[in-house]
Amino acid sequence: MKRLMAAAVLAAGLAASGAVQAATVLITGSNRGLGLEFAKQYAAQGWTVIATTRKPAEAKELNELAAKNKSVMVERLDVTDLDSIKALATKYKGKSVDVLINNAGILGDVPKQSFGNLDRDLFRQVMDTNVFGAFAVSEAFRENVAASEQKKIVALTSLLGSITTAGPGHTYYKASKAAMTMGLRVLGSESRKQGVIVGIIAPGVADTDMLKEFGYKGPLTVSATTAVEGMIKVIAGLTPEMVKKPINYDGKSFEW
Repeated sequence: MKRLMAAAVLAAGLAASGAVQAATVLITGSNRGLGLEFAKQYAAQGWTVIATTRKPAEAKELNELAAKNKSVMVERLDVTDLDSIKALATKYKGKSVDVLINNAGILGDVPKQSFGNLDRDLFRQVMDTNVFGAFAVSEAFRENVAASEQKKIVALTSLLGSITTAGPGHTYYKASKAAMTMGLRVLGSESRKQGVIVGIIAPGVADTDMLKEFGYKGPLTVSATTAVEGMIKVIAGLTPEMVKKPINYDGKSFEW
């Protein structure tokens, strides 16, 4: 009993002195939508948040969040620019990252990714951002994640990226999410020996700017706030056994 009490006193003392380090999350595409919501919610939970965006000076809401919360760092990161990725990885070399969230992504011009009107330059742009961007960031920060307590890399996908339920339209975006899923599954297999868990999660039909860009006119199943709340719970509970399929914000897996 005395040992338990002593341990509790020591833990309290370390926490009071700041010696107990808060968990850290790195989020790509944090300037709006789900990325911004992830930053807000993790900050509210006391995490250290490395919130990245291509244009920090233009990220008004994100900068306002950082101004009110010293645990939020706004960093420049273009997931399509290897020099940008290398620069951020160098800055945070040796810093443990408990959770890496590959959120950055683009939809692309919808008409230009329909059969009969395909645009090769757009294909490269969508694939570079949504697929290679997630690969490159995960590669650059894998050692940071491996050095952490939680050891989790996740990437956001979409039900639209499911091969099983594929429908018409949005060809490049859907293909990019399917390719990203395969690549992250490979990363998960290769990172298992380091204890790193790699998961693919989806926000459901959430109310976001990208959904409006889709031209979606059906019913919304969830708000962005609720979607992120759910995804954070999913991330917190991720185990190696859970990552064989993408997982929706509500904890249910789906075919891909």
